[in-house]
Amino acid sequence: MEAVKQEEKYQYRPLGKSGLGGWLVLIHIGLYVTMIMLLVQLFQYSLPAFGAETWNTLTSKQSEYYHVLWKPVIIFEALYNFTFLVFSIYILFNFYSKKMIFPRLMIIFYSASLIIGIIDFILMYQIPLARELGNGESIRGIFKSAVACAIWIPYFTKSDRVYNTFIK
Repeated sequence: MEAVKQEEKYQYRPLGKSGLGGWLVLIHIGLYVTMIMLLVQLFQYSLPAFGAETWNTLTSKQSEYYHVLWKPVIIFEALYNFTFLVFSIYILFNFYSKKMIFPRLMIIFYSASLIIGIIDFILMYQIPLARELGNGESIRGIFKSAVACAIWIPYFTKSDRVYNTFIK
């Protein structure tokens, strides 16, 4: 009889913090800001780099600005920006649907941002012209990604709100 009372006691336990509020609002805003930044990046830098003049200037062996890595770097950055834009939309869909996979997607998102930022920096550092024109923005981006990972990955693994909203 007492075991039944114990079960009933835990069955009706209040859920605690849940829903798309709290710190998740910052994630929500951040995903929209990320999508806007990726669109700007795509249309101001990535796609224009594929224009005939810029492409030939950077990838033609006859050009004084030629370097063997320009072509893979330009393609890598364009693919990254497009892929992360689509991934951000997919993440938002899962966010609003309160899908159980959402926390894992966010951990992948933050981890991949850091790893790809480091790879991009290493590739760009190999190109003398890019190294000369570098203004430290890549290092700041890597630092911001590392801080974001240090804050948000533990949040998505330990937060009661995340657990109650997406896992339960």
